[in-house]
Amino acid sequence: MAHNYDPRVSPAPGQRQGYTSLSREAYDAGLRSYMLSVYNYMISGVLLTGMVAIAMAYTGAVAALFNPVTGAPSILGWIVMLAPLGMVFFLGFRIQTMSQGAAQATFWAFAALMGASLSTIFLRYTGTSIATTFFATAAAFAGLSLYGYTTKRDLSPMGTFLIMGLVGILVAMLLNMFIQSSALQLVISILGVLIFAGLTAHDTQKIKLIYDQVAGTEMVGKTAIMGALTLYLDFVNMFTFLLQFLGTQRD
Repeated sequence: MAHNYDPRVSPAPGQRQGYTSLSREAYDAGLRSYMLSVYNYMISGVLLTGMVAIAMAYTGAVAALFNPVTGAPSILGWIVMLAPLGMVFFLGFRIQTMSQGAAQATFWAFAALMGASLSTIFLRYTGTSIATTFFATAAAFAGLSLYGYTTKRDLSPMGTFLIMGLVGILVAMLLNMFIQSSALQLVISILGVLIFAGLTAHDTQKIKLIYDQVAGTEMVGKTAIMGALTLYLDFVNMFTFLLQFLGTQRD
């Protein structure tokens, strides 16, 4: 759920070109290419996560990470669950000094590890309900991201509010680990869907605006990867929260 990275960059003097020194045609073409790259990375990452999760579940490899009866993680399971978070912070702190190839490799490794971590959903929910929730999430994500890309309204003020809500959800989730309240879990799931729906529109607009800072520089490719990571996190979190109250539990 990490959302603390703002991929705005400030190229060194003499490198930054941006909107003011590019023609309108070149700027528009560059923006389209940049956003297409963001979405291609994001969609490819989601697909890789899904393929790894399905492979882990249906080959039985998930049993090496999580107890199939209790769902409790093994030591390897803990590593798989925590490694993606570490990789998000690693990319956030090192993206400006990494090569684009290294950033790509880290993103793909992150997506694969997320697939291993999410493979337990196939032990808890039916395949039909997972597929239905996935396509519902995809449709909602597409509409929200399109809104964020096309709207003239400044969505930045709601970013702070959404992050505060996200922190509140994390606190509630930790609390619910001890009290095990199904009612609280339902409220958390609903609020989680709403918060990540808002973040999808907000983050899309932010990623679009960041192009002004990196247009014409070598940072465009790496910034696209970070933008894809941000939208990937929005999608996956919205999907998992939606699955918690739409998914059909296995008998």
